[in-house]
Amino acid sequence: MHRIRRAAKAVALAGVLALTAFVVPQSAVQSTEVSLVKIRHSQGVAVGGEDVVWILAVGSDARPGQDMTRSRGDALQLVGINTRTGSATAIGVPRDSWVAIPGHGREKINSALYFAGPRGMAGAMRNLVGIEPDYVMVTRFPFFEDMVDDIGGITVTNPRRFYDPYLKKEGFAKGRIHLDGYNAMAFSRIRKGLAGGDFDRSANQQRTLRGIHARIRSQAARPGFIERGVMTVMQHMATNASPAELYEIAQAVAQVDPSRITTCVVTGRVGFVGAASVVFPDVAQARRLGRDARPDAALRHC
Repeated sequence: MHRIRRAAKAVALAGVLALTAFVVPQSAVQSTEVSLVKIRHSQGVAVGGEDVVWILAVGSDARPGQDMTRSRGDALQLVGINTRTGSATAIGVPRDSWVAIPGHGREKINSALYFAGPRGMAGAMRNLVGIEPDYVMVTRFPFFEDMVDDIGGITVTNPRRFYDPYLKKEGFAKGRIHLDGYNAMAFSRIRKGLAGGDFDRSANQQRTLRGIHARIRSQAARPGFIERGVMTVMQHMATNASPAELYEIAQAVAQVDPSRITTCVVTGRVGFVGAASVVFPDVAQARRLGRDARPDAALRHC
């Protein structure tokens, strides 16, 4: 009975969102602040079913006026959600990882977005980790900042003090800290002040994702919270997914159990290809993480 009510609610929401597409100005509906591209022809998200849904989250380096889906990627996190058990995992990949990009040889993985768009990024991630995402979500960083502000900011646990002379001169203190939108962006993007460089930055991105999830989960029971959030995002999103799928994805995120979230960053060594500094990822580790997480979105070892 509960699943029938949920399905009816999703159908009703789809109708509301379809109506919204007509009443919201066209320029807002087709804004490029966020893009969600459905890669695999699955049956969609089934909260309470058997599905593990994989979403590749990408922060785009696009400047104003540039196509964010054909610019270089920055934050790269492959997120899996088990809609049956409530577990979730995030596999972080350093942006400078030297990998095979379908149809374009070997390049830094962040250039896959520039060369071949979201589908090219999905293929590069599949080549490295062995998991093809169901969806690729690309966002501009200003939209990310606004989203964090809209949910009231987030709280993260920072393992070390660090700073950046351009993004955060006063630095981030060690311990539990509250971040508004700008500071969440800076916390996720700084690498030069971190001992582990790209690897520590990817771990900070995962801490940011945990903070966002905790905030969403704390508000999810409020009447209309999920619906309003989906409708707001729809006004700034280009997608080939249905409104009902967007609602189900939001529900799946809200239902993740914080105690069942596992994360890991693909390791490797820093080197050079010509004059370019790159990361040579540990492919064996990346594939092991993929095999471990693929069935149930849970990592046993990092």
